[in-house]
Amino acid sequence: MDDPVKDSYDLESIGGDSSTVVSQPLPRHAHSYSRTRTEGHIHLPPGVGIDLHRPPTRGAPNTTSRVPIEFRTLSIQIEETRQSEARTGEKETRELLDLDWHILPAEDVLQRLSTSQQVGLDQSQAARRLQQHGKNVISPPPSNLLLKIIGYFFGGFGSLLFVASIICFLAWKPLGFPDPQASNLALAVVLLIVVLIQAAFNAWQDFSTSRTMASITNMLPADVSIIRDGQQRTIPAPQLVPGDIVNISLGQKLPADMRLLDVSGDLRFDRAVLTGESIPVAATVEKTDENFLETKNIALQGTLCVAGSGLGVVIQTGDLTVFGRIAKLSNKSATHMPTLVIEILRFVLLIASMAIGVAVIIVILWGAWLHKAQPNFINVPTLLIDVVSVCVAFIPEGLPVCVTLSLARTAQVLSQNKILCKTLSTVETLGAVNVICSDKTGTLTENRMTVEHCYTLDDEFTTPEARDKIVKGGIPGEVVRVLQTIGAMCNAAKFVADEKTVTGHGKIAGDATDTAILQFAESLSSAEDIRAQYTEIYRQSFSSKTKYMLKLVSETASKGNSECTMFIKGAPDVLWERCGHCFASTTGNSVPLDRESMAKLVAVQEHWASQGQRVLLLARKKISLELLPKDAAKGTPLYDQVIGDLAYDLEIVGLLGIVDPPRADIPETVRVCRSAGIRFFIVTGDHPNTAVTIAAKCGIVTHPEKIHHFSDLDPTMDTTDIAHFTFDNENREVNAVVLDGSDLTKMTTAQWDQVCQYEEIVFARTSPEQKLRIVTEMQSHGNIVGMTGDGVNDAPSLKAANMGIAMGSGSDVAMEASDMVLLGPFSTIVVAIQYGRLVFDNLKKTVLYLLPAGSFSELMPVIFNVLFGLPQILSNLQMIIICVGTDVLPALSLVMEKPEADLLLRRPRIPKKDRLANWRLIIHAYFFLGILESLCAMALAYWFLQRKGIPFSAMWLTYGNLPPDIDPDNFNELLNQAQSVYFFTLVIMQWGNLLSTRTRRLSIFQHPPIFNRATQNLYLFGAMACALGIAVFFSYIPFFQNVFLTRGVPVEHYFLPLAFGIGILLIDECRKYGVRKWPKGILAWVAW
Repeated sequence: MDDPVKDSYDLESIGGDSSTVVSQPLPRHAHSYSRTRTEGHIHLPPGVGIDLHRPPTRGAPNTTSRVPIEFRTLSIQIEETRQSEARTGEKETRELLDLDWHILPAEDVLQRLSTSQQVGLDQSQAARRLQQHGKNVISPPPSNLLLKIIGYFFGGFGSLLFVASIICFLAWKPLGFPDPQASNLALAVVLLIVVLIQAAFNAWQDFSTSRTMASITNMLPADVSIIRDGQQRTIPAPQLVPGDIVNISLGQKLPADMRLLDVSGDLRFDRAVLTGESIPVAATVEKTDENFLETKNIALQGTLCVAGSGLGVVIQTGDLTVFGRIAKLSNKSATHMPTLVIEILRFVLLIASMAIGVAVIIVILWGAWLHKAQPNFINVPTLLIDVVSVCVAFIPEGLPVCVTLSLARTAQVLSQNKILCKTLSTVETLGAVNVICSDKTGTLTENRMTVEHCYTLDDEFTTPEARDKIVKGGIPGEVVRVLQTIGAMCNAAKFVADEKTVTGHGKIAGDATDTAILQFAESLSSAEDIRAQYTEIYRQSFSSKTKYMLKLVSETASKGNSECTMFIKGAPDVLWERCGHCFASTTGNSVPLDRESMAKLVAVQEHWASQGQRVLLLARKKISLELLPKDAAKGTPLYDQVIGDLAYDLEIVGLLGIVDPPRADIPETVRVCRSAGIRFFIVTGDHPNTAVTIAAKCGIVTHPEKIHHFSDLDPTMDTTDIAHFTFDNENREVNAVVLDGSDLTKMTTAQWDQVCQYEEIVFARTSPEQKLRIVTEMQSHGNIVGMTGDGVNDAPSLKAANMGIAMGSGSDVAMEASDMVLLGPFSTIVVAIQYGRLVFDNLKKTVLYLLPAGSFSELMPVIFNVLFGLPQILSNLQMIIICVGTDVLPALSLVMEKPEADLLLRRPRIPKKDRLANWRLIIHAYFFLGILESLCAMALAYWFLQRKGIPFSAMWLTYGNLPPDIDPDNFNELLNQAQSVYFFTLVIMQWGNLLSTRTRRLSIFQHPPIFNRATQNLYLFGAMACALGIAVFFSYIPFFQNVFLTRGVPVEHYFLPLAFGIGILLIDECRKYGVRKWPKGILAWVAW
């Protein structure tokens, strides 16, 4: 994978020794990126009853991994904003950008702080500043406990249910005098219990999954040595103030941000707590970078002194330190909510608005008409109960549990496929992703690199042929020996002691590229013997700025030698300009690097790259020891700069072509993603030709011979009416473009508009900053972006993407910044996409199942009661039983549904258009299923009364004024039985709804619930039986019959609803057939 540890020579990787980097900043864009995700605990609207940010398999977040994420993002933002003309950006970025402590001379810093390097502050100054700036502590995030508790009870549907409970209490007493109804009290208590259970569920979820930032106190020192009043003193770190002079010593954690005044030659700081990189960084007195976060004359709070000593003046304390700012960012609420959270919130608001709207209409009708026309029909307590009934009817109380179970179950399935979902809410986001930006090495390729070709001037050969040359000896053999020596010495990989591979060679630990080159050297002769011949003087590790590795060595056997040798290997594109000679393979002499020789080398590089090989240049140079710095310690910026200046006029020894074959399953993975309507791009640090070749082998680029380049993009095109890319355009011509990092620095807005409409894109030679730019540009053009990465510096782009995807072998920082970690091969992303879509698909099915009986069919009895004077044919308590009892388990069984066969043939969900409950679903739920269930239930209930001597005409438009021949007590008893008939009819007819709703377009015979392991869902039948059992329990137990006024029903009212349920299933089968038969017809257009 493209990672500083895994692959040092892919520009995508960025690690390396930041203390030994020659400052050559890459060109950056004048572009300010906004943060799009923080790792603080994000709540769904309280009361909905689920925490969608629950990490299913991880415990508390790793603070030491999350801090580098914010640090990296801030650093990029500062650099981008600094280079732009308009200093825009977030508050933290602007504030850090305005700091100039690192730019000012040390004397000016001391003068501004009114302090002295020798004397420090006096006690009175320190006391005043402590009063002014406060203690040097980082403020904990506000707990907001009261608001949390209120949210547990009154958030989402909870507020409506609580108000409904209070109304029921009032309708019982005092408004119910002189004849308070016990059923009103029972309804009030049941509603209150529902609210309490929901609050307890919310509190448990919050307690068990809260992701508040881990304590930072333990990461800061307790005491610190300072100079005050000219004397050395030790004070508690919280008493530190700006202007204090601090002694820095070995092993000390820095208590505040400091400007360095005096440093020893070997002073080093471990900044891993901030950067995620453990290699110590040298300290200087003078600035080394315009960026406050990157300069080496600023010592940041929380970092560790691992060598040397120094003196610093405190410039920032407490919340104003970089560490404090990052802690604040980490605890800040997210700037955007995951797509599923938005959908749930929208659904809550929709249902609540409909409930309140219908309730208001009923109250207006009662006040303006019904109470005047029929003053004895509905009194105030009854009106209030009707309002409660409306709220109860509309609210699907079982939805929160269904959402939680659906996400948890999906996370479990993904875990079984070695996919770690860090936050449950983002499972569904992957189902909406329409662009995947993937790195190459280790993701699309096997990450098993081998050196396949070698080239020395005028001589190209394979690895076996290289062995033959050594055996034969002569000048060609000596040239190969030099190539082998550079490969063995200029290499960060190491042999693991006492461990052998199956081939008998020593096992190697290191990144894939270095491992391949060391294996090449070892295959020719012992690489350890070569290493024993040299003593290392200096090493400069690979970094994204230099793009090469460098070593200075001297021969161990040569005592008093006045010369040393520089070995260097890296990207040819970077090293060409540093080379002046070439080692001739025919004569063994060093010859000037003329145009002809250069053309040959470039031609070989381009040819190998076009075959998908990674090309590295190996060079050397003899250097006099007198040229090495005498007045600067190794690792200091001055020493690094001198060595960097010496790394010119190099002698090219040869080129190595490294092969990393694509994974066998990647072409199929890309094909499935394409079929699912997802564009698949490569974002890599490799040479453009290498990247295009691998992309072609992986199926990412269809016609590499027709690929476009930067020159094909019109920088002045009017893109106002540019056609947006869509897979639905069957007549489209597949187009592809390849861009490298230098192209990205020059691109205009018009060119980005054009690029974002390409179907196939290869981004090559990209830096982490450019990777972040790619994400933000794709998002700004309306795409939902999934980004893969594994390096420390990938964290900002992983965090900015809608779906950050880290590889399991990547860095802790990358995994912390991501939303999902692939612990297995990259092809498992297909499973993740499938189940990400399944989450939303099954939740739609759950909502559709809950609405007909749990909403519409409960509302109709209330509406008919108010408008037409009919007795309410379903009691309020039975409504509650349906919502929180009989409907819940079948709804839960729907979240266990397997993916439908066409799930990965559909286009990704467009969050702004494809809603959880859109108008199509509402029409299907209310005007198809709801009307059928209501009509059948009412018909059976009133037919029951008809058979018992109460004709329908005796109730129609009577508004409670029954004919004198009907005994009121007998009528009330029969009404209780009729209500139970309506109740049982809904419960049993929901079986037909359940079986029809489990597929959106496929027939039950194409997606059977039994006898097919790929589609079966045996939970359905258990849930159906349990739903009937709950209905029987509340209808036949004497206690509930007395309190809830429920009754048993005649046996025919079990079988007639079953026939109606089968009828619903058959009608829906006909509808689905029409959708499949005429996919562009009216039925398909209105299909949910």
